[in-house]
Amino acid sequence: MQELITCIAKSLVDQPDEVKVTFVEEDDAVTVELAVAPEDLGKVIGKQGRTARAMRSLLSAAAAKFDKRSRLEIIE
Repeated sequence: MQELITCIAKSLVDQPDEVKVTFVEEDDAVTVELAVAPEDLGKVIGKQGRTARAMRSLLSAAAAKFDKRSRLEIIE
């Protein structure tokens, strides 16, 4: 799941070296924290949050495979 978000984020931004993904696994939930360069934040969120919503949907589908809940946090 971490590789999935990393790959998507790096393909969206202008500075792929600045992409940092932190994976925190709890009992029945997974939290993925995504940090990008400040100027790339809008590209990751997308218009009206569509890109972020799509990444959350993909993460949710991947987490469901392991019977876990997922959460994507985009760090400013």
